[in-house]
Amino acid sequence: MLIKTFSSLSVVALLLFNGCSENKEQNVKKELPPLQVSTITIQTKNVPIWTRFTGKTRASSHQEVRARISGVLEKVYFKDGQTVKKGQRLFKIEQAQYIAALNAAKAQKAQDEAALALAKADVARYTPLVKEGLAPRATLEQYQAKLASLRAAIEGDRAKIREANIQLGYTIIRAPISGKVSARMVDVGNLVGQGESTLLTTIMSINPIYAYFSPSQNDVRVMQKYREQKNPYAFIEADSSVENIRLDGYLDFSDNIVDPLTSTITMRATINNPDDKVLPGTFVYVNVFITDKHKFKMIPPEVIFNDQLGKYVYIVDNNNTVKRADITTGYATRYYISVKKGLKDGDKLIVSALMKLKPGRKVTVTDVTKEQGIDAILEKNDLIPKKR
Repeated sequence: MLIKTFSSLSVVALLLFNGCSENKEQNVKKELPPLQVSTITIQTKNVPIWTRFTGKTRASSHQEVRARISGVLEKVYFKDGQTVKKGQRLFKIEQAQYIAALNAAKAQKAQDEAALALAKADVARYTPLVKEGLAPRATLEQYQAKLASLRAAIEGDRAKIREANIQLGYTIIRAPISGKVSARMVDVGNLVGQGESTLLTTIMSINPIYAYFSPSQNDVRVMQKYREQKNPYAFIEADSSVENIRLDGYLDFSDNIVDPLTSTITMRATINNPDDKVLPGTFVYVNVFITDKHKFKMIPPEVIFNDQLGKYVYIVDNNNTVKRADITTGYATRYYISVKKGLKDGDKLIVSALMKLKPGRKVTVTDVTKEQGIDAILEKNDLIPKKR
């Protein structure tokens, strides 16, 4: 009897305990506070459209510096790898023989000029004598021929002087362009230019630097159809472990032939590279501006989820409740994605606490459209091209 009574009391106690637990869980659920979320307001508007390609950089100018005359290399005026200016001295070839050649040409000219003066005097003296019949005409004609010959010889002397000056000038080898010079190929004391134009060094100009890329025929047609400028804005991105580099420029070249193997067309962007941050041969992303005359609903890519039903985002309904919105996307970049279906102007798109969201969850909303909306993304990433 006692055992039955004890068992009955235990059952009643257990039921009471379970009932209290369920009430506590219900109270906890009811007392769960609204989740704090940030939202941006969806708006259809004009957005700059950029296309992105992979490419490689190349020097805008690559010049070989060669010896144009023969002689012993006497001096080197630069350090290997130095940045030099156009016209700056790089090498000096021994000048003695070229100075001697110049002086000889000048001396010959002086000698011919002295003979010319004498010939002029002879012609002047014999001309009246021949008129009066006091001297033979043949003698006068000889002096006149000698005068003409000396005048021609002096012109030849002048040409030899100019040539000697040029040869002497070639003994000082200057930078043909501004840029970074490579290591010297020949050391002081070596004979250069003997029977060949000896390569002394090379100079590369990398400001500006070229970025070559190869879009498909279809991409090129789209660019040609919608672009607003003859030379559209462009910028390159070069990522590294040290820093992410962005340099601006413009598109200035499109090849006139399609590569039959890849069905692509080679194009080039000229990029400002004032601090030589990007070197030739660097892998880069080339971004080309197309147009900003078309309207889109753009959202940040990081707020989009995927499951078996497709792509979706979370929005806030009129009751401050989380709601799933299935979407269809279109044009996409790393900065924003266009939404063709699933969102309308005025919808509040949730952009924070994404991992905590569930449909039906109550939220407290803070609008951050000004700080995190599409306009802010464009400005932050400098995607609004300046009008030229």
